[in-house]
Amino acid sequence: MTLAAWAGLAGAARAADCAFAPAPAARLQSPATVGDYRPVLKACLAADGRKAVAIREMTVAGQKLALLADPEALTTRLERAACWTCSEMSEAELKSTRMGRAISESAEAPGLIHRGFLQNAGLTHGAGPGDFVTGDLCPSKRPLDRVFFTRLETASPHASVALGISGLWLVHHFDDFRWLVDQRISGALDILWVDHTYHHPYLARLPLAANFLLTKGVDPEAEILDTERLLIANGETPSLFFRFPGLISSDPLMQAVSRFHLVTLGADAWLAKGQQPEKGSIVLVHPNGNEPKGLAMFTRDLTRGTIAAPLEPLTAAPE
Repeated sequence: MTLAAWAGLAGAARAADCAFAPAPAARLQSPATVGDYRPVLKACLAADGRKAVAIREMTVAGQKLALLADPEALTTRLERAACWTCSEMSEAELKSTRMGRAISESAEAPGLIHRGFLQNAGLTHGAGPGDFVTGDLCPSKRPLDRVFFTRLETASPHASVALGISGLWLVHHFDDFRWLVDQRISGALDILWVDHTYHHPYLARLPLAANFLLTKGVDPEAEILDTERLLIANGETPSLFFRFPGLISSDPLMQAVSRFHLVTLGADAWLAKGQQPEKGSIVLVHPNGNEPKGLAMFTRDLTRGTIAAPLEPLTAAPE
């Protein structure tokens, strides 16, 4: 074996040793098991030459970890902090990467501007030839619609789907969450977890300008970070994407998401609202049991070919 081959094996071994991939939680774990959780922005270099951007630091089971992003692929992973040498990174340096551009461009996409709020701001259409399937798991008293996912698996092996998960949905539907994790582990689904806030506040009697995250007294930072902590506590990895409840936001909220180095995600084909998908559409359905109409329309559009294949991973959506 050549010296280069040995070096490659050594690098792979070091990368494997650095990865933090806990077994899926057998029962619900509290976000409090993820301690010292804080946003950062650091350029990091591993001993084997790998580069990454750290956006969060934390302690889990006595180990210091970092949530690392690949600034070009837009993927994330958890690794042991000791494996990396990191230094503070400027916002200007980040903007020179695909990740930085995706964050800033989504923050500058205002959607529909209303008095007191924004509607459907952020990334609403992707750059790929196929469509991007996203499903929101808002708090619900109904069970997960597993049939939607099995149809998705049949239509596209290792189907890519981005799930906007709220903390309260995970807390109250842990068995469904574990079922989804099992689908991911088996390779049947390629799931990307999108932060959809912890409480997903909503009161039907309130106007949109004072509802969802615009509800009086809501702490946007806690809504974002506690959802990430809950995912990590239960064995999964948050992505670089965030979706506002109801797709309702404001300029200050958009900037807050940007400060946490997340890409704001909207949709241009919320099926239950009658929006028609086109090539590159970010399709939105709700497989949390609350919106059967949208799931029926998804099945119809998938059968007709109106939803374009291949189903793209959301990481391919930003330019």
